[in-house]
Amino acid sequence: MASSAPANLDDSGLEDDARRDLEKRVGAVYLKHNLRNPTEQTRAWIEIQRILMTDARWRWAFEAHRRLYKRSYDKRPAVSGPGPAWVPPELAESATNLTGLAQALRTSTYANVHRWSIEHREEFWADIIRRLGIVFHEEPARIFDAGSSPTEPVWLPRATMNIAESCFGADPGKVAIVSQSEGDTSRAIKYGELRRLCGRVANGLEAMGVPRSGRVAIYMPMTPESVAVYLGTILSGRTIVGIADASAPQEFEKRARIGEAKAVFTTESYRRAGKDLPVYDKVVRADGPPAIVLPPPGRETAKIVRAQDRAWDEFLGRESFEPAPCRPDDATNILFSSGTTKDPKAIVWTHMTPIKSAADAYFHHDVHSMDVLAWPTSFGWMMGPWLTYASLVNRATMALYVGDPQSREFGKFVEEAGVTMLGVVPKLVRAWMDSRAMEGLDWGRVRLFSSTAEPSTPDEMLYLMFLAGYKPIIEYCGGTEVGGGYLTGTLLQPCAPATFTTPAMGMDLVILDGDKVADRGEVFLIPPSIGLSNKLLNYDNEEEYYAGVPAGPHGEMLRRHGDRIERLGGGFFRHLGRADDTININGVKTSSEEIRTVLANPYVYDAKPIAVDIEGTGQASLVVYAVPRDVAKVKSKELRDELRTEFERAIKERLNPLLAHVHDVVLVSELPQAGPGKTRTMKELQTDYRTRSRTS
Repeated sequence: MASSAPANLDDSGLEDDARRDLEKRVGAVYLKHNLRNPTEQTRAWIEIQRILMTDARWRWAFEAHRRLYKRSYDKRPAVSGPGPAWVPPELAESATNLTGLAQALRTSTYANVHRWSIEHREEFWADIIRRLGIVFHEEPARIFDAGSSPTEPVWLPRATMNIAESCFGADPGKVAIVSQSEGDTSRAIKYGELRRLCGRVANGLEAMGVPRSGRVAIYMPMTPESVAVYLGTILSGRTIVGIADASAPQEFEKRARIGEAKAVFTTESYRRAGKDLPVYDKVVRADGPPAIVLPPPGRETAKIVRAQDRAWDEFLGRESFEPAPCRPDDATNILFSSGTTKDPKAIVWTHMTPIKSAADAYFHHDVHSMDVLAWPTSFGWMMGPWLTYASLVNRATMALYVGDPQSREFGKFVEEAGVTMLGVVPKLVRAWMDSRAMEGLDWGRVRLFSSTAEPSTPDEMLYLMFLAGYKPIIEYCGGTEVGGGYLTGTLLQPCAPATFTTPAMGMDLVILDGDKVADRGEVFLIPPSIGLSNKLLNYDNEEEYYAGVPAGPHGEMLRRHGDRIERLGGGFFRHLGRADDTININGVKTSSEEIRTVLANPYVYDAKPIAVDIEGTGQASLVVYAVPRDVAKVKSKELRDELRTEFERAIKERLNPLLAHVHDVVLVSELPQAGPGKTRTMKELQTDYRTRSRTS
């Protein structure tokens, strides 16, 4: 039997009587279980979890939850992997989309289901196309031409289609979108209303004279109208150029120019964190293409300042529009990488790419028609299109909030909209942990979370699970050039915070250290797969993803992705950051993310370590960007010196003494961003640091 001593709950935020009562109950659980046995550890934690959720005295005391989770697993052997915070029911008792496929394949394990999806790729994609109800004008001769090159695969030969049509398979009277703008009331738009509004957009583009196959930009937050713009443009046979509404005028100009946008849909302004943020004004300042301008909430029409621009209500045409038939590999969407040190890669999505997005939602996020999906994002980033297809192709409902997702108002929207799948970026969860703004809300309808954009930490993800009563998190790693994820999770596998459990369905990967297969190193994808990009507007796709890549262990052609991952015990994976974020100091090679995980400090909200060749000698020094919790101390030399000492101590004790010299600490009010939830890469921050050094 294990010791009955619970984790030390002193200073965990509990009143003395509540602390003693909880320690007594937890001690009784520990007496029943051998905490050196991995299975018993999980059983103990699940019992303790139930205790934690059923008493108001400690329901919202996260520090107590965190300590008890760690106590339950503190003797766990590495070979068993990290401790699950959520475990699924037995496969036979599960009612997920993956279970349905397992039953059809007459197998009893998820491993067999995934193996089938990569060994029978044509059958797999044929099955998901059928399950999703993808609409064709002309059916494909087959799903995949096996004689085509992995770098230029031929999917759905001879087919014609328009992927926007597959977004309207639900009953016209079903709610497609529930939305709310900050400070306003929520509203709902049904599938039939959305389809008619898409027709009005398509006819408006026809009347405006934008040629078929022409490109138009979208530069506005995610609203029901922007969804109609997005789908209506694609329905008309034209291509969307997605630009994040937070982009500065010069970044908008660059992307509109690269994308050759003939027009731009934008909004006069929107409200976020109590401020009115102008967007149309940035189009004018950038001398952008002709604009169709939506009014801010509360106004019926926008104020137009240029002769070539027009108001939204004047632009819209009639409702009826026949979808333009297209080839599967025709472009639907141009999306951009961050591009903060060079021109961003302009990545082309086709009418096939959304099949990957919707398939990941179906299998990995277990989306059903009764689900309500929320993910704070925009059409300037891949999760905007992803959310659209993940929801609408699966006949579910989108929940869109325009405003500050760090606010309690957003949390109330999640509660009142009945959100069942909530997507996040780790940066957002860090803000919720810091402010505790979401605690006390009823997120009981949330079935699962998903997290993407950059590596998370176990404490962040345990906190996210805690907010909804320990619902699982599907960690989701992929990219714009994948059309979704390549590494993720499922509801058929345990969830250990901040880890992944499987390559995505229909995809496989190899981890290489140099040219050797390893458990830790750079990840390479094994093509082909629907979703993988085959074209860039302004770079050579083959050069970016295939040139110089070694062959796989069985001679397979591999595709570069640029992430580093580690295979852990128990079937788990951990993301180690980007390959170009590797730090090599004094001959010790590690990742920026690994160093970041040991820098937790009560005075620091977030941190990002980088390696910089200070003297131009080829020898790197460690520099840490840090966000103080007290923003007023962002220029404090005393805090900078104290953090430098504390960071060196933490690295020496918890990682490696050879890494423990910190050359500099840069205090910033926010880590330099390359997109929502994405901190700039090592190379970008190296450039930023050199610029700061020259001007200081």
